[in-house]
Parts: sequence; structure tokens; C-alpha cells
Amino acid sequence: MKIRKGKDAILFYALAYLLVGVFAFACVIPFYLIIVGSMTKENIIITRGYQLFITAKVFSLEAYRLALKDPESILKAYGVTIFVTAAGTGISIFLTTMTGYVLARPDFPWRNKFSFFFFFTTLFNGGLVPWYLLCTKYLNFSNHIYSLIIPGLLSVWNIIIAKSFMKGIPFEMTEAAKMDGAGDFLIFYKVIMPMAKPLAATLTLFIALAYWNDWYNCMLFMSTGSYWNLQYTLQNILNSTAALKRVAAQTGMQVGQLPSEGLKLAMTVIATGPIVLLYPLLQKYFVKGLTIGAVKG
Repeated sequence: MKIRKGKDAILFYALAYLLVGVFAFACVIPFYLIIVGSMTKENIIITRGYQLFITAKVFSLEAYRLALKDPESILKAYGVTIFVTAAGTGISIFLTTMTGYVLARPDFPWRNKFSFFFFFTTLFNGGLVPWYLLCTKYLNFSNHIYSLIIPGLLSVWNIIIAKSFMKGIPFEMTEAAKMDGAGDFLIFYKVIMPMAKPLAATLTLFIALAYWNDWYNCMLFMSTGSYWNLQYTLQNILNSTAALKRVAAQTGMQVGQLPSEGLKLAMTVIATGPIVLLYPLLQKYFVKGLTIGAVKG
């Protein structure tokens, strides 16, 4: 039997869709302006501001030419970023979900003590200088690719999300698998993880974004350009351009019209374009992940 919607329900859905549509449009507009601005002449951006539409009079790819002047370094930085993001996300998902699973198991007698050990670090830490000395002097992080992966492997916030989700999985399933002779690792791989796909997808989104946007660790540990990631490489290009403009302004040197404003926008497109493609694949898990994190553990 087909249920007919009343006028109030139709009006509610119409207003809801309209409100969501307006909000979505407001979210898309800034990114659209960034794309248009990256292909706009520098003098137009300075004198007229951002343009809504690209015309032949304002169109220019000078910002992209400057950003991609050394394509080999950009491609190398892309390779470093992709490798670090893929490796770091995979290892982090494995460690985070396993930690959350152990902390959520009621038969683990020390789970509360270990939980306190993790959560205590959110309130107090040793500070930047001791951490930097530990990483460089004792762990030998300087100019090694793993220095971009290891610092971001575990996040207490992600552990809380994983623990809260694992608590929703009935412990009887673990006991039943143990009675069938399965070990802890087999139970985790065959029983727990297939049920934790929404958790893994949510954590993948959070962790991959953190690794992709990271430039701070590269700044701390990479003194040479061998393993510079994309974000730090683009930041150096931008800083070099800004420094050149300041020197030119102070000395009166003619360096042409450097598209500093357009360069910022072009770098934004270059850096965020690929990661935006990840959102549609994991969007349905995003709200669920936030809900999981709101559950007290």
C-alpha cells in the first residue's frame, strides 16, 4: 500500500532540501572561486578581486606555470606524499583498530590502566623540545622517510573512536571463536575487522587527510629536498616567490609581475585536488565516525 504524504510533510521536505541545497552551494562557492582565481591574471585579482567567471581578458595560467616550473620536483613530492599517506594510513589503521579492540575487551584485566596511560597524554606532554631531541638524537629521524610516517601513526582521538566502536561488537562472538580454536589475531582479522568496516573507513578519512596535509614534520626533520612532501615543497615555492618580491620592492629590481596571489590559489588546487576525490567514497561514513567519537568510552 502506498503511503501518501501530507502537505505538512511535503512542505517540510521541500524546505529541508532547499536549506541543504543552499548550504551545499555555500560550501562549493569558495572552492570554485579558488579554481577561478588560480586562472586569473594577477593584476585583475589585485584591482578587482576574485571573479565569478573566467573570460579571455582575465584568463591566465601564469600561476600554474610558476608553480610547475620544476615539474620533476612536484612529481617527486607527489610520490613522497602518496607513499607516506598510503603507508602511514595502512599501518595506522592496523595499530589503531587493534589498540581499540584490546582496550574494549572485558577479559583484558589492565584495560583501564592502559586507557589511562593513553588518555593522560591528551592533558600533559613533554613539550616540543624534548620530543624533537628524542626523535633526532635517539631515533635518528633526520632526513629519513620514516620520520614522516611514525609520528602520526597513533592518535588518542582515533583510539577513543576505535574503542567506542569495538564496545558495540558483542564479546560473545569473540568467545565463540575462541571455543572453535581461533587465536586472538585470527579473531581480530576474521571476525572483528569485517564488522568494523565503517570504523576503518572513517579512520582512513581522518588519518589520510592528516598525512596528506602534513608539512610540519617535513620542516622539522628534512634538511634536504630528498624527501620533501608536496605541502612543504609548495610552501617553499611560495616563500621563495614572496621573498623575491620583497627584495625586488626594496632594491627596485625588475622581476616582472609575479603572480603571488594566483600562486597561492594554484597551489591550493594542486595540493587539495586529489584528496577531494577521496571524500565521495567515504562520505557516508563521515557522520557515523563523528557519532562514534561522541560515545563515551
